[in-house]
Amino acid sequence: MKDQLNSNNKPLFRVPKIFTGFTNLVTGESTRHGGVSPAPYNSLNLGGSTKDTPENVLENNKRFFESLHIDFEKVAKSHQVHGAEILTVSTAGRYEGYDALMTNIPNIQLAVTIADCTPILIFDPIKKAVAAIHAGWRGTVQEIVLKTGLAMQKEYGTNPEDCLAYVGTCIDECSFEVGEDVADNFDSIFKRWDDQKNKFFVDLKSANKEQLLRFGIKPENIEVSSFSTVLNNEDYFSYRYENGLTGRMLVTIGLTE
Repeated sequence: MKDQLNSNNKPLFRVPKIFTGFTNLVTGESTRHGGVSPAPYNSLNLGGSTKDTPENVLENNKRFFESLHIDFEKVAKSHQVHGAEILTVSTAGRYEGYDALMTNIPNIQLAVTIADCTPILIFDPIKKAVAAIHAGWRGTVQEIVLKTGLAMQKEYGTNPEDCLAYVGTCIDECSFEVGEDVADNFDSIFKRWDDQKNKFFVDLKSANKEQLLRFGIKPENIEVSSFSTVLNNEDYFSYRYENGLTGRMLVTIGLTE
C-alpha cells in the first residue's frame, strides 16, 4: 500500500517502507491532514484524550481506517498510561492501561496514538504476529520495546532475526529538551548536554532502536522515521511544540487473512 494523499495533495498517512511488499499486512502512520477537526486540532485528530468533540474524533478515525481498507470495528486500542504493560489482544475493542498491544490473529488492527512519544511497530512474518508500542520517555526507560519483543518470543515463538520493525515519527533529539531528573534515566549515548541552554537533550528514536537491536532484530530490518513532530509540525501533531493544544496521530499494524 502506498502513502495516501487527500484532496489538498497532503499525505493522510505514510506507510513504513520496511513493510511494503507484504500482501497480508496493513500498516500506516497518520499525519494531521484529511480530517474534520477545527483548530487547534486541525484536522485529522485521532485521539480521544483532547477537548475535540467525540463526533469529530470518530469521523477522523473512520476516514483514516477506511483509507487503509480497514473496518473501524476491527481496531484494537488502549488508553495509554506511559507504562510498560503489554496486552495480548484476542478481540478488537477499547482497552485501558496498556502501552503495547500484540496479536497473531488476522483481521485485528492494532493501534497506538502519539503526539511526541515514539511509536514502534514489530512484524514477525514467519510466526505471523505483530505488535504496536507507545513509548514515551517513561516507557522507553522501562524498556517497553524490549519487553514486547520478549513477550512475542514467549507467546508466539518469535525469532527476532525474522522480524522487521519501524521506529516512527516522534519528537526529535534537537527538540526534546529535558531536565536532569529525566536525563538521569538515560545512558550517556542517548543524551547530550547543551551549555548554552543549560539543558539535556534526549534521543528517543535511538534509545528505542537500541532495544530492538538488543532483542535481536537485525539492523537492516529496522526502519527509523526521518520525520519529526516538531521540525515537521506542518504534517504532524506535537504536544510540546503546540503547548498541549493539539491533536493525536495514530500508528497501526494488522494482519489480514
